[in-house]
Amino acid sequence: MEKKYTAFCMNTVTVLGLAGTAAFIIYGMNRQIFTSRESLQMFLDGFGIFAPVIFTAIQIVQVVVPILPGAIGCLGGVLIFGPFWGFVYNYTGICIGSIIVFLLSKRYGKPIVMTVFKEKTYDKYIGWLEKGKKFDKAFAAAIFFPVAPDDLLCYLAGLTEMRLGKFVLIILLGKPLSIFLYSLGLTGIMQGISMLCAA
Repeated sequence: MEKKYTAFCMNTVTVLGLAGTAAFIIYGMNRQIFTSRESLQMFLDGFGIFAPVIFTAIQIVQVVVPILPGAIGCLGGVLIFGPFWGFVYNYTGICIGSIIVFLLSKRYGKPIVMTVFKEKTYDKYIGWLEKGKKFDKAFAAAIFFPVAPDDLLCYLAGLTEMRLGKFVLIILLGKPLSIFLYSLGLTGIMQGISMLCAA
Protein backbone atom coordinates (compact mmCIF):
# COMPACT_ATOMS: atom_id res chain seq x y z
CA MET A 1 0.00 0.00 0.00
CA GLU A 2 2.81 2.40 0.93
CA LYS A 3 4.62 1.66 -2.35
CA LYS A 4 1.45 2.36 -4.36
CA TYR A 5 0.91 5.62 -2.49
CA THR A 6 4.52 6.71 -3.15
CA ALA A 7 4.18 5.79 -6.82
CA PHE A 8 0.91 7.75 -7.04
CA CYS A 9 2.51 10.84 -5.49
CA MET A 10 5.56 10.75 -7.77
CA ASN A 11 3.44 10.13 -10.87
CA THR A 12 1.22 13.04 -9.85
CA VAL A 13 4.26 15.30 -9.49
CA THR A 14 5.48 14.23 -12.94
CA VAL A 15 2.11 14.92 -14.58
CA LEU A 16 1.81 18.28 -12.84
CA GLY A 17 5.35 19.14 -13.90
CA LEU A 18 4.59 18.36 -17.54
CA ALA A 19 1.29 20.25 -17.40
CA GLY A 20 2.96 23.25 -15.77
CA THR A 21 5.71 23.26 -18.37
CA ALA A 22 3.21 23.07 -21.23
CA ALA A 23 1.13 25.86 -19.70
CA PHE A 24 4.21 28.04 -19.30
CA ILE A 25 5.24 27.47 -22.93
CA ILE A 26 1.75 28.41 -24.17
CA TYR A 27 1.71 31.45 -21.88
CA GLY A 28 5.14 32.47 -23.09
CA MET A 29 4.13 32.20 -26.74
CA ASN A 30 0.99 34.27 -26.19
CA ARG A 31 2.97 36.90 -24.27
CA GLN A 32 5.82 36.72 -26.80
CA ILE A 33 8.24 35.94 -24.00
CA PHE A 34 10.27 33.66 -26.23
CA THR A 35 10.55 36.00 -29.21
CA SER A 36 13.90 37.31 -28.02
CA ARG A 37 16.40 36.97 -25.23
CA GLU A 38 15.51 40.48 -24.11
CA SER A 39 11.81 39.57 -23.72
CA LEU A 40 12.67 36.48 -21.71
CA GLN A 41 15.06 38.43 -19.55
CA MET A 42 12.39 41.05 -18.83
CA PHE A 43 10.07 38.28 -17.71
CA LEU A 44 12.68 36.82 -15.37
CA ASP A 45 13.51 40.22 -13.97
CA GLY A 46 10.16 40.02 -12.22
CA PHE A 47 11.64 37.32 -9.99
CA GLY A 48 14.64 39.47 -9.16
CA ILE A 49 17.57 37.76 -7.53
CA PHE A 50 15.51 34.61 -7.02
CA ALA A 51 15.39 33.69 -10.73
CA PRO A 52 18.63 31.65 -10.64
CA VAL A 53 17.56 29.97 -7.40
CA ILE A 54 14.19 29.00 -8.86
CA PHE A 55 15.77 27.62 -12.01
CA THR A 56 18.39 25.65 -10.07
CA ALA A 57 15.67 24.20 -7.83
CA ILE A 58 13.72 23.11 -10.91
CA GLN A 59 16.82 21.34 -12.23
CA ILE A 60 17.30 19.55 -8.90
CA VAL A 61 13.70 18.35 -8.90
CA GLN A 62 13.78 17.17 -12.51
CA VAL A 63 16.74 14.92 -11.69
CA VAL A 64 15.09 13.40 -8.62
CA VAL A 65 11.74 13.03 -10.41
CA PRO A 66 12.56 12.97 -14.14
CA ILE A 67 9.89 15.25 -15.55
CA LEU A 68 11.62 16.29 -18.77
CA PRO A 69 14.70 15.15 -20.67
CA GLY A 70 17.87 16.77 -19.32
CA ALA A 71 18.52 18.44 -22.68
CA ILE A 72 15.35 20.50 -22.31
CA GLY A 73 16.47 21.78 -18.91
CA CYS A 74 19.87 22.68 -20.34
CA LEU A 75 18.15 24.53 -23.17
CA GLY A 76 16.13 26.50 -20.64
CA GLY A 77 19.29 27.50 -18.80
CA VAL A 78 20.97 28.68 -22.00
CA LEU A 79 17.92 30.63 -23.17
CA ILE A 80 17.28 32.27 -19.85
CA PHE A 81 20.73 33.01 -18.49
CA GLY A 82 23.02 32.74 -21.49
CA PRO A 83 25.73 30.11 -22.20
CA PHE A 84 27.95 30.81 -19.19
CA TRP A 85 25.47 31.27 -16.35
CA GLY A 86 23.11 28.76 -17.96
CA PHE A 87 25.93 26.23 -17.69
CA VAL A 88 26.65 27.19 -14.07
CA TYR A 89 23.02 26.86 -12.95
CA ASN A 90 22.48 23.67 -14.96
CA TYR A 91 25.64 22.15 -13.53
CA THR A 92 24.78 23.12 -9.95
CA GLY A 93 21.21 21.85 -10.10
CA ILE A 94 22.02 18.61 -11.90
CA CYS A 95 24.92 17.76 -9.57
CA ILE A 96 22.89 18.42 -6.42
CA GLY A 97 19.96 16.46 -7.82
CA SER A 98 22.22 13.53 -8.73
CA ILE A 99 23.67 13.39 -5.22
CA ILE A 100 20.17 13.46 -3.70
CA VAL A 101 19.16 10.61 -6.03
CA PHE A 102 22.17 8.53 -4.94
CA LEU A 103 21.39 9.08 -1.26
CA LEU A 104 17.71 8.24 -1.73
CA SER A 105 18.61 5.03 -3.53
CA LYS A 106 21.11 4.12 -0.79
CA ARG A 107 18.47 4.73 1.85
CA TYR A 108 15.39 3.12 0.25
CA GLY A 109 16.92 0.66 -2.22
CA LYS A 110 15.23 -0.95 -5.20
CA PRO A 111 11.63 0.01 -4.26
CA ILE A 112 12.24 3.72 -4.84
CA VAL A 113 13.94 3.00 -8.18
CA MET A 114 10.96 0.94 -9.27
CA THR A 115 8.68 3.74 -8.14
CA VAL A 116 10.38 6.40 -10.24
CA PHE A 117 11.03 4.32 -13.36
CA LYS A 118 8.97 1.82 -15.30
CA GLU A 119 9.85 -1.84 -14.82
CA LYS A 120 10.69 -2.12 -18.52
CA THR A 121 13.25 0.68 -18.24
CA TYR A 122 14.69 -0.78 -15.05
CA ASP A 123 15.05 -4.23 -16.61
CA LYS A 124 16.79 -2.71 -19.63
CA TYR A 125 19.64 -1.31 -17.53
CA ILE A 126 19.70 -3.68 -14.55
CA GLY A 127 22.52 -5.54 -16.30
CA TRP A 128 24.81 -2.67 -15.31
CA LEU A 129 24.71 -3.93 -11.74
CA GLU A 130 26.02 -7.29 -12.90
CA LYS A 131 29.27 -5.63 -13.94
CA GLY A 132 30.38 -5.82 -10.31
CA LYS A 133 33.55 -3.83 -9.72
CA LYS A 134 33.49 -2.73 -13.36
CA PHE A 135 30.27 -0.81 -12.69
CA ASP A 136 32.18 2.19 -11.33
CA LYS A 137 34.18 2.57 -14.55
CA ALA A 138 31.15 2.00 -16.76
CA PHE A 139 29.15 4.50 -14.71
CA ALA A 140 31.91 7.13 -14.93
CA ALA A 141 32.14 6.67 -18.71
CA ALA A 142 28.36 7.00 -19.09
CA ILE A 143 28.32 10.21 -17.05
CA PHE A 144 31.29 11.66 -18.94
CA PHE A 145 29.89 10.71 -22.36
CA PRO A 146 26.12 10.45 -21.82
CA VAL A 147 24.91 7.43 -23.78
CA ALA A 148 22.29 6.23 -21.29
CA PRO A 149 19.75 7.86 -18.93
CA ASP A 150 21.98 9.51 -16.31
CA ASP A 151 19.18 9.85 -13.77
CA LEU A 152 18.46 6.11 -13.79
CA LEU A 153 22.17 5.28 -13.59
CA CYS A 154 22.51 7.51 -10.53
CA TYR A 155 19.68 5.58 -8.90
CA LEU A 156 21.37 2.29 -9.85
CA ALA A 157 24.67 3.53 -8.43
CA GLY A 158 22.94 3.85 -5.09
CA LEU A 159 22.14 0.14 -5.20
CA THR A 160 25.83 -0.76 -5.46
CA GLU A 161 28.60 -0.62 -2.87
CA MET A 162 29.91 2.62 -4.37
CA ARG A 163 30.72 5.17 -1.67
CA LEU A 164 29.30 8.67 -1.64
CA GLY A 165 32.72 10.31 -2.01
CA LYS A 166 33.50 8.39 -5.18
CA PHE A 167 30.05 9.07 -6.61
CA VAL A 168 30.35 12.80 -5.95
CA LEU A 169 33.79 12.89 -7.56
CA ILE A 170 32.49 11.16 -10.70
CA ILE A 171 29.52 13.51 -10.94
CA LEU A 172 31.52 16.69 -10.35
CA LEU A 173 34.19 15.74 -12.89
CA GLY A 174 31.97 13.96 -15.42
CA LYS A 175 29.00 16.31 -15.73
CA PRO A 176 30.74 19.50 -16.96
CA LEU A 177 31.58 18.13 -20.42
CA SER A 178 28.11 16.80 -21.23
CA ILE A 179 26.39 19.93 -19.91
CA PHE A 180 28.86 22.14 -21.78
CA LEU A 181 28.27 20.24 -25.03
CA TYR A 182 24.52 20.49 -24.55
CA SER A 183 24.77 24.22 -23.82
CA LEU A 184 27.14 24.89 -26.71
CA GLY A 185 25.14 22.81 -29.17
CA LEU A 186 21.79 24.24 -28.13
CA THR A 187 23.16 27.77 -28.27
CA GLY A 188 24.26 27.18 -31.86
CA ILE A 189 20.87 25.73 -32.76
CA MET A 190 19.00 28.65 -31.22
CA GLN A 191 21.24 31.16 -33.00
CA GLY A 192 20.58 29.36 -36.28
CA ILE A 193 16.81 29.45 -35.67
CA SER A 194 16.99 33.17 -34.82
CA MET A 195 18.87 33.88 -38.06
CA LEU A 196 16.31 31.95 -40.11
CA CYS A 197 13.42 33.76 -38.43
CA ALA A 198 15.07 37.13 -39.01
CA ALA A 199 15.70 36.37 -42.70
